[in-house]
Amino acid sequence: MNLRRDVFQAIADPTRRAILLLVATQTMTAGAIAANFDTARPTVSKHLSILTECELLEQHQNGREVYYHINAKKMREVADFIEPFRNMWDDRFNKLEAIMKKYKPEK
Repeated sequence: MNLRRDVFQAIADPTRRAILLLVATQTMTAGAIAANFDTARPTVSKHLSILTECELLEQHQNGREVYYHINAKKMREVADFIEPFRNMWDDRFNKLEAIMKKYKPEK
């Protein structure tokens, strides 16, 4: 059975979020990524597989090495989904801040 993972399930894991941060600025091999973690290489490989399956990472082969890089288009889709929630909470915090500025404690 081939289980299709959701993008948000993928980014729920702190190791996978750390991998995304690593490859956000540069293309890296699996070995270079794994060197940043205190886990077995097959574990990092599984994380890379999940991120690739969810299309958050893309891979390309150069000789014997496979390089991973961020899929900016897919990350943009995630950001676009989250943006309305961020705006809602910003608005709520701004309203709370305005109320707190008007509040004068009794002496």
